[in-house]
Amino acid sequence: MTGPVAADVRYSVLDFASLDGWAEDDHAAALTTFTNTCRDMKDPDWSSLCALAKDSTDAKAFFELFFRPVLIEDGNPALFTGYFEPELDGALRRSSRYRYPVYAMPREARVSRPWLTRRQILEGDRMSGRGLEIAWVDDPVELFFLQIQGSGRIRLPNGSTIRVGYAGSNGHEYRSIGAELVRRGTYAPHQVSAQVIKNWVKRNPFDGTQLLYHNPSYVFFREVSEVPADRGPLGAMNRSITTMRSIAVDPAFVTLGSPVWVEKDGKSPLRRLMIAQDTGSAIKGAQRADVFFGTGDRAGREAGRLRDPGRMMVLMPIQRAYALLPESAI
Repeated sequence: MTGPVAADVRYSVLDFASLDGWAEDDHAAALTTFTNTCRDMKDPDWSSLCALAKDSTDAKAFFELFFRPVLIEDGNPALFTGYFEPELDGALRRSSRYRYPVYAMPREARVSRPWLTRRQILEGDRMSGRGLEIAWVDDPVELFFLQIQGSGRIRLPNGSTIRVGYAGSNGHEYRSIGAELVRRGTYAPHQVSAQVIKNWVKRNPFDGTQLLYHNPSYVFFREVSEVPADRGPLGAMNRSITTMRSIAVDPAFVTLGSPVWVEKDGKSPLRRLMIAQDTGSAIKGAQRADVFFGTGDRAGREAGRLRDPGRMMVLMPIQRAYALLPESAI
């Protein structure tokens, strides 16, 4: 763990035989993803394991030998959602089509917390004339969802692409506009998805704009076009994340870089060893994870449909796992 957690959090050390589907997974794929970020984990326990991982010829044996699965529970039910890297149409200069700015982070937003709300940023003049526009896009709803995802690609008119990644936020708490539509009675909980929200906002331009303002959080970006096109976007560890092997977690409960065994239930069950390489403003809790689905519209549709229960176990170095238990349980 990387921060303080509530006193009523429960830890259970499990064995690998109790993990549903463990033997059938592609552990080598998980190990490759793990080594992409483990070198950035500075604690000696993790540094030594990272060195061993790079020389491992049996990925399954590596995880079983040096880790133990730990179920962390904070009293809230498990919830798995999905996220993706969107692709937007945009340009480097404003025009009648491309008129919605993708902003870099202003200096004052870093020191004044919280800073202006979403409404104040978009309706005021604090951003104008400062050269903070990285690009301009043609759809304010897609830009809103780009902010939720935290990274994306912008296709320019000449066919080239620039990539943007999370630079920071205005410091306001994220509020779900999907939950707001449910509260208003517009939709039932099971009807809400990213695509449903997008369609409703586009059908109701004025009310849709006001709905977007319900979320006061605003995300700023930085250009990260140096990341190769065949690699995933940068996650919270400033390394590329991997489709269907990387997840976003709450770092108050899960150390970034840790392997996490996912048992997602629902319509399309998922049993997979994934790596906690990202975070998100809506990802809070010990049993909360966001699965990275990849880049583009198809990935977006798949990610937007995901809202399932299950459970997840963090793979911890053996000594760390057993140190969490009370002496009477050892």
